[in-house]
Amino acid sequence: MAIIETEAALHEAHRDNHTHRDVNGGWLRPAVFGAMDGLVSNLALMTGVAGGSVSHQTVVLSGLAGLAAGAFSMAAGEYTSVASQRELVEAELEVERRELRKHPKDEQAELAALYESRGVEPKLARAVAEQLSRDPELALEIHAREELGIDPGDLPSPLVAAVSSFGSFALGALLPVLPYLLGATALWPAVLLALLGLFLCGAVVAKVTARTWWFSGLRQLALGGAAAGVTYALGSLFGTAVG
Repeated sequence: MAIIETEAALHEAHRDNHTHRDVNGGWLRPAVFGAMDGLVSNLALMTGVAGGSVSHQTVVLSGLAGLAAGAFSMAAGEYTSVASQRELVEAELEVERRELRKHPKDEQAELAALYESRGVEPKLARAVAEQLSRDPELALEIHAREELGIDPGDLPSPLVAAVSSFGSFALGALLPVLPYLLGATALWPAVLLALLGLFLCGAVVAKVTARTWWFSGLRQLALGGAAAGVTYALGSLFGTAVG
């Protein structure tokens, strides 16, 4: 009796501890990409403009314009992208739903063959396929998972993707502008704050990946710093040529 209770307790503990992070949600990718893009693109834009030896008011205006334009562009792009992807998935689901309605036996045999290919005994595979096929919606869900690799009940939301992308891009793009809004008149505080933000964003991203926080942070810092350096040099070159 004690052994049974111990095994039950271990099973319960394993079930409670065995959790996974959300890898299919529609918010993570656009939020991470938006913050990184906001930081890098607006930092590069501002350093490029500053390289042309313009006033700090012009640099601030460029940063604010880049923030607004980039945030709306990211939101529109993410909404269109995710909406198109969702519409494609829904169209494929409708094809599968129609096949289940017109050829239920063929679809049931297809599901049984799939289970057999994974090592299930033929008789058991047919029995499982028959039982799962009794409920049309359950059958659709099973076929969608097995054939399309999607969960019909967990499709990404275009609105969530757009809002996440807009907010994260705006937040990231705000960092290089913030020192100017607080009274700075030189470029270096904006660069330092933006590079710090890139490092922190990279470190945070490491929490949902297999990378170490310092590697991810330094990678983003290096990429953002390189972009800022190149655009500053180009701004200086173009400013001299135009001037």
